[in-house]
Amino acid sequence: MKKTWKLFSIFIVMTVLTGMLAACSGTTGGSSKVSVGIVLPTKDEPRWVQDEQRFKDALANSDYTTEILFSQGSSAKEKENVETLLNKGIQVLIIAPHDGAAAGAAVEAAKKEGVTVISYDRLITETDAVDYYVTFDSLAVGAAQGQYLLDSVKGTNVPLYLYAGASSDNNAFLFFEGAWKVLQPKIADGTFVIANSTEAEALKDKQELTRDELGKILGQVTTNWDPNEAKNKAQTHLTAAGADLKGDVAVLAPNDGTARSIADVFGTDSDISSFVITGQDAEKASVQYILDGKQSMTVFKDVRTLVADAMGMAIDILDKKTPTTTGSYNNGKVDVKAKQTNVIVVDKENVKKELIDSEYYKASEFKGL
Repeated sequence: MKKTWKLFSIFIVMTVLTGMLAACSGTTGGSSKVSVGIVLPTKDEPRWVQDEQRFKDALANSDYTTEILFSQGSSAKEKENVETLLNKGIQVLIIAPHDGAAAGAAVEAAKKEGVTVISYDRLITETDAVDYYVTFDSLAVGAAQGQYLLDSVKGTNVPLYLYAGASSDNNAFLFFEGAWKVLQPKIADGTFVIANSTEAEALKDKQELTRDELGKILGQVTTNWDPNEAKNKAQTHLTAAGADLKGDVAVLAPNDGTARSIADVFGTDSDISSFVITGQDAEKASVQYILDGKQSMTVFKDVRTLVADAMGMAIDILDKKTPTTTGSYNNGKVDVKAKQTNVIVVDKENVKKELIDSEYYKASEFKGL
């Protein structure tokens, strides 16, 4: 009788442990098997937290299982995340790389396992292990920023302060290239005077820049997408600038996080009479800055559309269909088929229409609407 009771007790314990393990290993859809793995760069930027939520919303009623992991600004963690997802049997990998070139090792491991790789928002470079690219039109983003500055200034010899994203991010090159093509003719004719980059000044008569030439400029004006670095650079530049490079100025800021930091610096310099400053991503804090007159514009990239494009592509792949593409991008190794999503310029005039009426945000989240 004691032996029977002991065996029964062991059975009960094993049953409980099995249930606990199953609960711990579950993913969306209730299975330890994952169909689509999603890797995002960091949780420290509002943009990527926003993307995470949009993915969760898009997948709420999906028949496919998914898992979202963050790399926290580390290419090593990114590769580890991909390996974790490969061990869970993913068939499709959606990845926004921390560093476009460094991500090659991670996606090559995925390709060896027969996984289809979708580069999300940022292009993975220098590898043939990328199947598709889902992106906003990055050149159009930069062009929109440059055009806004051009449309907003008056007169000639307007000081122009240039800032860019991280040199490790291919998009930073594309954003800057798009802006440069719009701004360069007006730099060459004296409408703008470059205030903070000797490399840009040396190339002011050249509209089409090589990758190396863009890299030299970015090397001087990169913010690394870091608001603190942007703040420090802006302070350094204004400290070094003479009176002829102040007054009414124009500022090319690459995204909203850096734009707010740079705007705070320019806004406290008594020698700056006014400034027009660009942004990107329509972050809530920057929308409020726009309403308060602290930031001039943002380029609205509707993440709902980008997520829908990425997931639509993943589902096509899982269903053995060929995804629809609208163009291609050369990543230094191959031409990667791409699906491009349009962007919208938002400023104080249309912020309600584009961000509130479209239900991207709620009016209650802002003051001054």
